[in-house]
Amino acid sequence: MEKINVGVIGLGHRGMGTLQNILCERQDINITYVCDEYPDRTEQGRATVEKKMGKSPAATTVWQEVVSSKDVDVIINTTAWEGHIPISVAAMELGKPVCMEVGGAYSLEDCFLLVDAYEKTGAHCMMAENCCYNRDELMVLNLVREGLLGKVVHCEGGYLHDLREEICFGEENRHYRLRNYRHRNTENYPTHELGPIAKIMNINRGNRLTYLVSMASGSWGLNEYAKQNDKVNPELKTFPFKQGDIVKTLIKCRGGETIAITLDTTLPRCYSRGLTVRGTKGLYFEDGNGVYLDGMCSEWGKDYYNNKNEFFEKYEHRLWKSDTTKKITFGHGGMDWLVYEAFFEYVKKGGNPPIDTYDTATWMAITPLAATSIEKGSIPVEIPDFTKGKWQNRTDICTGYFSLDV
Repeated sequence: MEKINVGVIGLGHRGMGTLQNILCERQDINITYVCDEYPDRTEQGRATVEKKMGKSPAATTVWQEVVSSKDVDVIINTTAWEGHIPISVAAMELGKPVCMEVGGAYSLEDCFLLVDAYEKTGAHCMMAENCCYNRDELMVLNLVREGLLGKVVHCEGGYLHDLREEICFGEENRHYRLRNYRHRNTENYPTHELGPIAKIMNINRGNRLTYLVSMASGSWGLNEYAKQNDKVNPELKTFPFKQGDIVKTLIKCRGGETIAITLDTTLPRCYSRGLTVRGTKGLYFEDGNGVYLDGMCSEWGKDYYNNKNEFFEKYEHRLWKSDTTKKITFGHGGMDWLVYEAFFEYVKKGGNPPIDTYDTATWMAITPLAATSIEKGSIPVEIPDFTKGKWQNRTDICTGYFSLDV
Protein backbone atom coordinates (compact mmCIF):
# COMPACT_ATOMS: atom_id res chain seq x y z
CA MET A 1 0.00 0.00 0.00
CA GLU A 2 1.23 3.47 -0.85
CA LYS A 3 2.40 5.41 2.18
CA ILE A 4 0.89 8.73 3.25
CA ASN A 5 3.18 11.76 3.03
CA VAL A 6 2.96 13.77 6.24
CA GLY A 7 4.05 17.30 7.09
CA VAL A 8 4.53 18.10 10.77
CA ILE A 9 4.23 21.74 11.86
CA GLY A 10 5.08 22.66 15.46
CA LEU A 11 7.97 20.98 17.29
CA GLY A 12 7.70 22.17 20.86
CA HIS A 13 7.32 19.73 23.73
CA ARG A 14 4.02 18.31 22.49
CA GLY A 15 5.00 18.29 18.85
CA MET A 16 8.34 16.56 19.42
CA GLY A 17 6.71 13.97 21.62
CA THR A 18 4.15 13.22 18.94
CA LEU A 19 6.80 13.10 16.24
CA GLN A 20 9.15 10.82 18.13
CA ASN A 21 6.75 8.49 19.93
CA ILE A 22 3.79 8.30 17.57
CA LEU A 23 4.55 9.33 14.00
CA CYS A 24 8.06 7.92 13.70
CA GLU A 25 6.76 4.56 14.93
CA ARG A 26 4.22 4.22 12.11
CA GLN A 27 4.95 2.02 9.09
CA ASP A 28 2.24 3.52 6.88
CA ILE A 29 3.56 7.09 6.54
CA ASN A 30 6.50 9.05 5.21
CA ILE A 31 7.38 12.18 7.16
CA THR A 32 8.38 14.40 4.26
CA TYR A 33 8.46 17.82 5.95
CA VAL A 34 9.07 19.18 9.47
CA CYS A 35 8.64 22.77 10.59
CA ASP A 36 8.90 25.05 13.58
CA GLU A 37 9.41 28.80 13.89
CA TYR A 38 12.58 28.13 15.90
CA PRO A 39 15.47 26.75 13.78
CA ASP A 40 16.89 24.58 16.58
CA ARG A 41 13.57 22.79 17.01
CA THR A 42 13.27 22.30 13.27
CA GLU A 43 16.73 20.73 13.16
CA GLN A 44 15.93 18.51 16.12
CA GLY A 45 12.81 17.31 14.36
CA ARG A 46 14.67 16.63 11.12
CA ALA A 47 17.40 14.69 12.95
CA THR A 48 14.82 12.67 14.86
CA VAL A 49 13.06 11.55 11.69
CA GLU A 50 16.34 10.70 9.99
CA LYS A 51 17.49 8.62 12.96
CA LYS A 52 14.23 6.75 13.50
CA MET A 53 12.99 6.37 9.93
CA GLY A 54 16.21 6.35 7.95
CA LYS A 55 15.40 9.27 5.67
CA SER A 56 15.84 13.00 6.24
CA PRO A 57 12.72 15.10 5.64
CA ALA A 58 12.72 18.61 4.24
CA ALA A 59 12.91 21.19 7.02
CA THR A 60 11.81 24.81 7.23
CA THR A 61 10.76 27.56 9.62
CA VAL A 62 8.01 28.72 7.22
CA TRP A 63 4.80 26.74 7.65
CA GLN A 64 3.37 27.91 4.32
CA GLU A 65 6.08 25.89 2.56
CA VAL A 66 4.88 22.71 4.23
CA VAL A 67 1.21 23.28 3.53
CA SER A 68 1.78 24.03 -0.15
CA SER A 69 4.32 21.27 -0.81
CA LYS A 70 3.34 18.66 -3.42
CA ASP A 71 5.21 16.15 -1.25
CA VAL A 72 2.74 16.56 1.64
CA ASP A 73 -0.68 14.84 1.69
CA VAL A 74 -1.78 15.60 5.24
CA ILE A 75 -0.79 18.03 7.98
CA ILE A 76 -0.12 17.32 11.65
CA ASN A 77 -0.60 20.69 13.37
CA THR A 78 1.04 20.70 16.80
CA THR A 79 1.82 24.41 16.97
CA ALA A 80 1.08 26.91 19.72
CA TRP A 81 -2.62 27.78 20.01
CA GLU A 82 -2.30 30.83 17.75
CA GLY A 83 -1.30 28.64 14.81
CA HIS A 84 -4.03 26.06 15.06
CA ILE A 85 -6.74 27.54 12.88
CA PRO A 86 -4.77 29.65 10.33
CA ILE A 87 -2.52 26.71 9.40
CA SER A 88 -5.34 24.19 9.40
CA VAL A 89 -7.57 26.33 7.20
CA ALA A 90 -4.74 26.92 4.72
CA ALA A 91 -4.14 23.18 4.44
CA MET A 92 -7.83 22.31 4.14
CA GLU A 93 -8.30 24.86 1.36
CA LEU A 94 -5.71 22.86 -0.59
CA GLY A 95 -7.68 19.68 0.07
CA LYS A 96 -5.28 18.35 2.72
CA PRO A 97 -6.77 16.79 5.87
CA VAL A 98 -5.42 18.06 9.18
CA CYS A 99 -4.95 16.49 12.59
CA MET A 100 -4.73 19.42 15.00
CA GLU A 101 -3.69 19.53 18.64
CA VAL A 102 -6.13 20.65 21.32
CA GLY A 103 -6.87 24.17 22.55
CA GLY A 104 -9.52 26.85 22.28
CA ALA A 105 -10.04 29.33 19.46
CA TYR A 106 -9.27 33.03 19.58
CA SER A 107 -12.46 34.12 17.85
CA LEU A 108 -15.79 32.75 16.76
CA GLU A 109 -15.00 33.84 13.21
CA ASP A 110 -12.02 31.48 13.15
CA CYS A 111 -14.28 28.55 13.98
CA PHE A 112 -16.53 29.41 11.04
CA LEU A 113 -13.44 29.53 8.82
CA LEU A 114 -12.72 25.91 9.71
CA VAL A 115 -16.26 24.84 8.83
CA ASP A 116 -16.26 26.84 5.61
CA ALA A 117 -12.98 25.25 4.52
CA TYR A 118 -14.35 21.76 5.13
CA GLU A 119 -17.63 22.40 3.35
CA LYS A 120 -15.78 23.86 0.36
CA THR A 121 -13.18 21.11 -0.04
CA GLY A 122 -14.34 18.05 1.93
CA ALA A 123 -11.01 17.92 3.81
CA HIS A 124 -11.64 17.56 7.55
CA CYS A 125 -9.81 19.09 10.48
CA MET A 126 -9.81 16.44 13.21
CA MET A 127 -8.89 17.61 16.68
CA ALA A 128 -6.43 15.20 18.30
CA GLU A 129 -8.48 15.11 21.49
CA ASN A 130 -6.76 12.15 23.06
CA CYS A 131 -9.00 12.08 26.15
CA CYS A 132 -11.84 10.79 23.98
CA TYR A 133 -9.73 7.63 23.65
CA ASN A 134 -8.65 7.28 27.27
CA ARG A 135 -9.48 3.94 28.84
CA ASP A 136 -11.77 5.39 31.53
CA GLU A 137 -13.68 7.70 29.21
CA LEU A 138 -14.29 4.90 26.70
CA MET A 139 -15.52 2.58 29.44
CA VAL A 140 -17.96 5.28 30.60
CA LEU A 141 -19.11 5.75 27.00
CA ASN A 142 -19.87 2.02 26.97
CA LEU A 143 -21.81 2.28 30.24
CA VAL A 144 -23.93 5.04 28.74
CA ARG A 145 -24.49 3.25 25.42
CA GLU A 146 -25.51 0.10 27.27
CA GLY A 147 -28.09 2.11 29.24
CA LEU A 148 -26.52 1.27 32.59
CA LEU A 149 -26.71 4.88 33.81
CA GLY A 150 -30.16 5.53 32.32
CA LYS A 151 -30.93 8.84 30.70
CA VAL A 152 -27.89 11.12 31.04
CA VAL A 153 -28.99 14.36 32.72
CA HIS A 154 -25.78 16.19 33.65
CA CYS A 155 -22.03 15.88 33.08
CA GLU A 156 -19.07 17.63 34.64
CA GLY A 157 -15.38 17.75 33.86
CA GLY A 158 -12.37 19.98 33.93
CA TYR A 159 -8.79 20.65 33.09
CA LEU A 160 -7.56 20.48 36.65
CA HIS A 161 -3.80 20.66 36.35
CA ASP A 162 -1.22 22.67 38.28
CA LEU A 163 0.63 24.49 35.49
CA ARG A 164 2.24 27.26 37.53
CA GLU A 165 5.80 26.18 36.72
CA GLU A 166 5.08 25.79 33.00
CA ILE A 167 3.40 29.19 32.81
CA CYS A 168 5.88 31.15 34.90
CA PHE A 169 8.87 29.80 33.00
CA GLY A 170 7.17 30.40 29.67
CA GLU A 171 9.80 32.86 28.45
CA GLU A 172 12.70 30.53 29.20
CA ASN A 173 10.94 27.52 27.66
CA ARG A 174 9.37 29.44 24.75
CA HIS A 175 5.94 28.27 25.83
CA TYR A 176 2.76 29.96 24.66
CA ARG A 177 0.73 29.71 27.85
CA LEU A 178 2.47 32.63 29.59
CA ARG A 179 1.43 35.20 26.98
CA ASN A 180 -2.10 33.86 27.02
CA TYR A 181 -2.42 34.05 30.80
CA ARG A 182 -1.04 37.57 30.77
CA HIS A 183 -3.66 38.92 28.40
CA ARG A 184 -6.75 36.64 28.22
CA ASN A 185 -9.43 35.64 30.70
CA THR A 186 -11.46 32.69 29.53
CA GLU A 187 -11.95 28.93 29.53
CA ASN A 188 -8.83 28.49 27.42
CA TYR A 189 -8.56 24.69 27.37
CA PRO A 190 -12.05 23.18 27.27
CA THR A 191 -11.70 20.09 25.12
CA HIS A 192 -10.09 17.50 27.43
CA GLU A 193 -13.34 17.38 29.35
CA LEU A 194 -15.84 18.56 26.76
CA GLY A 195 -14.72 16.13 24.05
CA PRO A 196 -15.63 12.93 25.91
CA ILE A 197 -18.77 14.56 27.33
CA ALA A 198 -19.86 15.63 23.84
CA LYS A 199 -19.60 12.03 22.68
CA ILE A 200 -21.54 10.81 25.71
CA MET A 201 -24.30 13.36 25.00
CA ASN A 202 -24.36 12.85 21.21
CA ILE A 203 -23.48 16.48 20.51
CA ASN A 204 -23.79 17.32 16.79
CA ARG A 205 -25.46 13.92 16.32
CA GLY A 206 -29.01 14.30 17.59
CA ASN A 207 -28.20 16.88 20.24
CA ARG A 208 -26.32 20.18 20.34
CA LEU A 209 -24.91 22.85 22.65
CA THR A 210 -27.19 25.91 22.79
CA TYR A 211 -25.77 28.51 25.21
CA LEU A 212 -23.30 28.98 28.03
CA VAL A 213 -22.62 31.11 31.08
CA SER A 214 -19.05 31.55 32.30
CA MET A 215 -17.54 33.10 35.44
CA ALA A 216 -13.90 33.63 36.43
CA SER A 217 -12.37 34.18 39.84
CA GLY A 218 -9.68 36.76 40.45
CA SER A 219 -6.05 36.01 39.65
CA TRP A 220 -3.65 35.44 42.54
CA GLY A 221 -2.06 32.02 42.05
CA LEU A 222 0.69 32.91 39.60
CA ASN A 223 1.79 35.97 41.59
CA GLU A 224 2.06 33.88 44.74
CA TYR A 225 4.03 31.18 42.93
CA ALA A 226 6.44 33.80 41.54
CA LYS A 227 6.98 35.25 45.02
CA GLN A 228 7.93 31.82 46.36
CA ASN A 229 10.39 30.96 43.56
CA ASP A 230 13.57 33.01 43.15
CA LYS A 231 14.25 31.66 39.65
CA VAL A 232 11.02 33.09 38.25
CA ASN A 233 11.17 36.43 36.45
CA PRO A 234 10.66 38.98 39.30
CA GLU A 235 8.23 40.92 37.11
CA LEU A 236 5.70 38.13 37.53
CA LYS A 237 5.47 38.70 41.29
CA THR A 238 3.26 41.71 40.68
CA PHE A 239 2.19 41.35 37.06
CA PRO A 240 -1.60 41.83 36.75
CA PHE A 241 -2.45 38.52 35.09
CA LYS A 242 -5.77 38.70 33.33
CA GLN A 243 -6.54 34.97 33.47
CA GLY A 244 -8.67 34.01 36.48
CA ASP A 245 -7.42 31.20 38.70
CA ILE A 246 -10.70 29.28 38.46
CA VAL A 247 -13.12 29.50 35.54
CA LYS A 248 -16.52 27.81 35.73
CA THR A 249 -18.65 27.39 32.61
CA LEU A 250 -22.20 26.05 32.48
CA ILE A 251 -23.60 24.82 29.16
CA LYS A 252 -27.19 24.01 28.24
CA CYS A 253 -27.94 21.35 25.62
CA ARG A 254 -30.82 21.26 23.17
CA GLY A 255 -32.12 18.08 24.77
CA GLY A 256 -32.35 19.76 28.18
CA GLU A 257 -29.16 18.29 29.63
CA THR A 258 -26.53 20.44 31.34
CA ILE A 259 -22.73 20.43 31.36
CA ALA A 260 -20.35 22.08 33.84
CA ILE A 261 -16.67 22.47 32.97
CA THR A 262 -13.82 23.95 35.03
CA LEU A 263 -10.43 25.43 34.22
CA ASP A 264 -8.14 25.17 37.28
CA THR A 265 -4.46 25.52 36.39
CA THR A 266 -2.84 28.21 38.57
CA LEU A 267 -3.38 26.95 42.12
CA PRO A 268 -1.73 24.01 43.90
CA ARG A 269 -3.57 20.76 43.25
CA CYS A 270 -3.24 17.18 42.02
CA TYR A 271 -4.16 16.32 38.42
CA SER A 272 -7.69 15.33 37.49
CA ARG A 273 -10.21 15.78 34.73
CA GLY A 274 -13.03 15.29 37.20
CA LEU A 275 -15.32 13.49 34.77
CA THR A 276 -18.75 12.99 36.31
CA VAL A 277 -21.76 11.55 34.50
CA ARG A 278 -25.16 11.71 36.20
CA GLY A 279 -28.02 9.63 34.86
CA THR A 280 -31.47 8.54 35.98
CA LYS A 281 -30.11 5.11 36.96
CA GLY A 282 -26.67 5.91 38.31
CA LEU A 283 -23.44 7.85 38.06
CA TYR A 284 -19.76 7.66 37.25
CA PHE A 285 -17.32 9.91 39.11
CA GLU A 286 -13.62 9.99 38.29
CA ASP A 287 -12.39 11.48 41.56
CA GLY A 288 -13.90 8.60 43.51
CA ASN A 289 -12.86 5.97 40.94
CA GLY A 290 -16.39 4.72 41.17
CA VAL A 291 -19.66 3.78 39.59
CA TYR A 292 -22.87 3.98 41.57
CA LEU A 293 -26.01 2.31 40.31
CA ASP A 294 -29.47 2.85 41.71
CA GLY A 295 -29.94 0.65 44.77
CA MET A 296 -26.30 -0.37 44.97
CA CYS A 297 -25.96 0.66 48.62
CA SER A 298 -27.53 2.79 51.33
CA GLU A 299 -27.79 6.56 50.96
CA TRP A 300 -24.73 7.24 53.10
CA GLY A 301 -22.72 4.16 52.10
CA LYS A 302 -19.44 4.48 50.27
CA ASP A 303 -19.19 0.94 48.93
CA TYR A 304 -19.08 2.27 45.40
CA TYR A 305 -15.86 4.26 45.86
CA ASN A 306 -12.87 2.70 44.08
CA ASN A 307 -15.00 0.02 42.41
CA LYS A 308 -14.19 1.08 38.83
CA ASN A 309 -12.18 -2.03 38.04
CA GLU A 310 -15.23 -4.22 38.56
CA PHE A 311 -16.90 -2.45 35.65
CA PHE A 312 -13.83 -2.68 33.43
CA GLU A 313 -14.20 -6.45 33.56
CA LYS A 314 -17.56 -6.27 31.78
CA TYR A 315 -17.66 -2.90 30.05
CA GLU A 316 -14.10 -2.40 28.82
CA HIS A 317 -14.24 -0.71 25.40
CA ARG A 318 -13.15 -2.92 22.52
CA LEU A 319 -10.29 -0.55 21.64
CA TRP A 320 -8.73 -1.19 25.04
CA LYS A 321 -9.23 -4.94 24.83
CA SER A 322 -6.86 -5.23 21.88
CA ASP A 323 -3.40 -6.67 22.47
CA THR A 324 -1.86 -3.75 20.57
CA THR A 325 -3.30 -1.17 22.95
CA LYS A 326 -2.33 -3.16 26.02
CA LYS A 327 1.32 -3.04 24.97
CA ILE A 328 1.40 0.76 24.57
CA THR A 329 2.95 2.58 27.52
CA PHE A 330 3.92 5.92 25.91
CA GLY A 331 1.72 8.79 24.76
CA HIS A 332 -0.36 9.33 27.91
CA GLY A 333 -0.73 5.61 28.42
CA GLY A 334 -1.93 4.81 24.91
CA MET A 335 -4.65 7.33 24.18
CA ASP A 336 -2.35 9.42 21.97
CA TRP A 337 -1.65 6.39 19.80
CA LEU A 338 -5.36 5.65 19.44
CA VAL A 339 -6.37 9.16 18.41
CA TYR A 340 -3.74 9.15 15.65
CA GLU A 341 -4.81 5.67 14.58
CA ALA A 342 -8.30 7.11 14.20
CA PHE A 343 -7.03 10.01 12.10
CA PHE A 344 -5.03 7.86 9.72
CA GLU A 345 -7.93 5.42 9.35
CA TYR A 346 -10.00 8.38 8.12
CA VAL A 347 -7.25 9.49 5.73
CA LYS A 348 -7.00 5.99 4.22
CA LYS A 349 -10.67 5.10 4.02
CA GLY A 350 -12.34 8.49 3.56
CA GLY A 351 -15.75 9.32 4.96
CA ASN A 352 -15.73 11.15 8.28
CA PRO A 353 -13.25 11.06 11.15
CA PRO A 354 -14.68 10.32 14.62
CA ILE A 355 -13.92 13.90 15.68
CA ASP A 356 -14.90 15.89 12.61
CA THR A 357 -14.66 19.56 11.70
CA TYR A 358 -18.06 20.36 13.19
CA ASP A 359 -16.90 18.86 16.51
CA THR A 360 -13.58 20.68 16.34
CA ALA A 361 -15.23 24.04 15.69
CA THR A 362 -17.91 23.53 18.35
CA TRP A 363 -15.47 22.57 21.08
CA MET A 364 -12.97 25.33 20.22
CA ALA A 365 -15.75 27.94 20.16
CA ILE A 366 -16.25 27.57 23.91
CA THR A 367 -13.13 29.69 24.49
CA PRO A 368 -14.17 32.94 22.74
CA LEU A 369 -17.75 32.50 23.91
CA ALA A 370 -16.65 32.08 27.54
CA ALA A 371 -14.47 35.19 27.18
CA THR A 372 -17.51 37.18 26.04
CA SER A 373 -19.64 35.88 28.91
CA ILE A 374 -16.98 36.72 31.50
CA GLU A 375 -16.29 40.16 30.07
CA LYS A 376 -19.98 41.06 30.09
CA GLY A 377 -20.71 40.00 33.66
CA SER A 378 -21.37 36.29 33.10
CA ILE A 379 -24.28 36.79 30.73
CA PRO A 380 -25.70 33.86 28.73
CA VAL A 381 -24.06 33.60 25.30
CA GLU A 382 -25.49 31.62 22.40
CA ILE A 383 -23.41 28.76 20.96
CA PRO A 384 -23.70 28.66 17.15
CA ASP A 385 -24.93 25.58 15.34
CA PHE A 386 -21.95 24.92 13.09
CA THR A 387 -23.78 22.01 11.43
CA LYS A 388 -26.51 24.36 10.14
CA GLY A 389 -29.25 22.01 11.32
CA LYS A 390 -27.64 18.75 10.24
CA TRP A 391 -27.21 17.73 13.90
CA GLN A 392 -30.87 16.71 13.98
CA ASN A 393 -30.53 13.78 11.59
CA ARG A 394 -26.92 13.27 10.56
CA THR A 395 -25.98 10.34 8.39
CA ASP A 396 -22.36 11.42 7.71
CA ILE A 397 -20.93 10.02 10.93
CA CYS A 398 -17.84 7.92 11.41
CA THR A 399 -18.51 4.18 11.26
CA GLY A 400 -14.91 2.95 11.20
CA TYR A 401 -13.13 0.80 13.73
CA PHE A 402 -12.16 3.86 15.77
CA SER A 403 -15.64 5.36 15.72
CA LEU A 404 -16.95 7.10 18.81
CA ASP A 405 -20.40 7.45 17.29
CA VAL A 406 -21.67 3.86 16.97
